[in-house]
Formats: sequence, structure tokens, C-alpha cells
Amino acid sequence: MAKRLLLLLTFLFLAACQSPPETETPRPTTPALTKTPRPTATPLPTSNFDVEEADLNGTEIEIWHTFFGAPAALLELQIADFNEENPWGITLRASYQGSYNMLFYNVMDSAERPSLIVALPEQISVWEEEGSVKDLASYISDPIWGFTPAEKSDFPSVFLEQDQHGERTLALPAQRTAHFILYNKSWGEELGFDAAPLDFDEFKEQACAANQAMRTDEDFENDGKGGWIIDYESNGVLSWMRGFDGSPFANDAYQFISDENIRTLKALKILYDDQCAWLTTSKTPYEQFALRSALFISASMEEFTDIKRTFAQTGSTDEWTVIPFPGQERTALVTYGSSYALLETEDAEALASWLFLKWMLTPQNQAKWVKSTGLFPLRISALDELSDYEKANPQWAEAVDLIAQAEIYPQLASWHKVRYLLGDGVEFIFRSNVQSGSVAAILAQMNDAARALSE
Repeated sequence: MAKRLLLLLTFLFLAACQSPPETETPRPTTPALTKTPRPTATPLPTSNFDVEEADLNGTEIEIWHTFFGAPAALLELQIADFNEENPWGITLRASYQGSYNMLFYNVMDSAERPSLIVALPEQISVWEEEGSVKDLASYISDPIWGFTPAEKSDFPSVFLEQDQHGERTLALPAQRTAHFILYNKSWGEELGFDAAPLDFDEFKEQACAANQAMRTDEDFENDGKGGWIIDYESNGVLSWMRGFDGSPFANDAYQFISDENIRTLKALKILYDDQCAWLTTSKTPYEQFALRSALFISASMEEFTDIKRTFAQTGSTDEWTVIPFPGQERTALVTYGSSYALLETEDAEALASWLFLKWMLTPQNQAKWVKSTGLFPLRISALDELSDYEKANPQWAEAVDLIAQAEIYPQLASWHKVRYLLGDGVEFIFRSNVQSGSVAAILAQMNDAARALSE
């Protein structure tokens, strides 16, 4: 027993002295060799034009315009500010050209044209046909000198559309206005109407009610008054046509004779025959409107200040409002006005002209133009600086609210002649008291004349 125990202890001692079995230690793995990508340099924007900033220093440019009065004075002040503040050393001077017709023929006859001009879009289209107008699309999109996408979207699209011809942008808006129907809301309420008319049937109902009110008083001389004072300004006539789904233009040609245009002018002539519309011999209809000789008149935005002044001078406290033309199919409104165009010139002069144009269209400068002219702001963001003006001029604010439904007029070079034909033809219908059934014949004659003028 003792011997067995001794052997057991000897075995245990020997086992304890032996090294533990080696375990294979895993070798560290070498990570795969991968190339760390180098940061990609953002390419610097490059201009569409081969003009260095230094090339602009000392550049002298000229702008031709037709502004007078307060707008002309403001333009001169802004030119002085630009000349003093611009960092490129550009110097600009302005040249007054009288009327738009005078400006047009001065440009056509001049051997030395300016680089920048403020003209009507249809006049600019004439110069485009002779290859004298620079495409502004490359200026607008230029990564150095152009507009950012946010800046471009700040312009109401209808103001840009008038000068957009396919892929080419012939000009940018300088001023935009519109012709509206003005409505004496206070008198309308006394006649029993709680709102302005929304279509032609309601317009006729209210106009005839105003005439009927004239017939019930003791003054026999006003029996033909009371409704709408007839206006044949071309943009107003065009708005009436659009309200009846008509137009003087179709299939890339003038088309005065159409069912829609016949319905438009027949409706207006019947309104006159029923003594719910009348002609005035006064220079303006402002006083008749203020003194309740007319429930409706037509006027443009630049007239609003004079109309407000007339109400004050006559002592009228009536409230008047601004509405689009109430047609049979829809309400309609046509916007119009002058535009900035660059005429063909050296690259440095063209870029300098563009920089002034772009500067004039900043929201701050647009706010100044609104306060001077009473027209539409060309930048939506300009409204941020016009809150006080908006409160003081509620009719202007109503007009601005209608921008969304405004339309452009025909984009034809010949429109600078044909637009007079539109107004003259409608004036003839009323001045000559043409029978409503003969309206189609007058439109046919206007059609022939328009096509002759556009050849």
C-alpha cells in the first residue's frame, strides 16, 4: 500500500513538472493595401464670355430711353449711383429719345447705336430680325455674371415670357403694367350688389342698373350715362377678346375674324346700344368715375394716382377697386411695358451694359421704381420693401395680386403697328355707331389690314 502511494505521488510530481502543450498563436493578418482617394478639387466656375474683369475698367456705355418726369429723374439718380459705386470702373450716360416711335426710328436711322436700350418688346423684335440684338440667355445663365436660379425665379414668369422667343431671350423687363376695369364698390353696394362682377353677364347687369339709376333722377341730360365708359385702348380690347376666348392672332398669323372675336365686340356694342355703356368727350374719365357718372371705367396702373387725387378733389369718399376684364368665358388681363435690350457691340461694352441692367433689376432698385411709377414690381422680393406703399395704395396692391392671371400679347415684330389697328377698329365701331350685326364685316377689314401691315 505504501509502495503504491509512493508511485502515485511520483507520477503526479512528474506530470506537474512537464510544460503545458503549446497552442498555435494566430499570426496577425496584414490589412489589404488600398489607395485612399484624394479629394477632388471643385472646378472653378468660368464665364461664358472672353472678357476679364480688368477689361471693364474705363468702359463707357450709353442707354437710350423714353422716360420723362419722375422716372427720368430717378433714372439719372440711379445712373449716378451706379457710376460712383460699381467696382469695375464702368461709366454710363443716358440719352432721352422722346416717344417710343421716335426712339424706334432713331435707332433704325442711326449709324452709331447705343449698347443698351429701353424699348417696347415688339420694337426689339424688329431689330432682332435684322440681327442687331444680343441673346441674353447666355448672360442670364453665366456662372460669374448671371442670375442664380433663385434670382431668376424671383421674376414672375409672365414678365419674362414676353421677350422669350424659343431658346432666345431678346430682352428683360424694364417696366410692366396692365389695363384694368375699375369699379365703384360703394355705388355698386347702393345699387344692391355685394361684389364686383365675375363675368360679362354680371358686368352687364350692374352697368345697366347704374344706367337705370340715372334714368330715375330728375336730370334728363344724364340718361345715357351710368354704366361703363367705353375705352378702345388696344390692350383693353385685347383683354376683352381673351375673356371671350378670342384673340387677334392664331396659327402664327393675324386672325381678327373669328366667332370668339365677333361675340366679344357684338356684346360690347349691344351694351352700348342698350345705353349701359357710353362715350365721353372728356380728356380722362376720372371725374365721371368719382362723381358717379360711371360705375366702371378702364385704366392702367400709372393712372391710379391721378384717379385717387380726383376722388379727393371732388370730395368723393366712395371706395373703388380693381378687377380684371370680366369676359363671357373667364376674366382676363394683358400685361405690357418696355424692356431692356442689348444691341450688338463689343464684348466688354455688352458685358458692362448687362451689369448695369442686372443692377437696375435688383429688388432694392425695383422698390424705388414702384414708388416712382406706381407700376408692377418686377421682382417678387421687392414687395418686402413695399409694405408701407402697399398700405397707402390698396388699388395698386389689388393689381399686384392679379399678376398670376396676367397674359402676354402677340410676340410679333409687326405688333408695333397692328396694335393701333386694333384700337382704331374698335373706336370706329362705336364712333360711327356701326350696327352690332356688322361687327363681323369690320373685323374682316381689320384682318386684311393687319396682314398687309405684317408683310
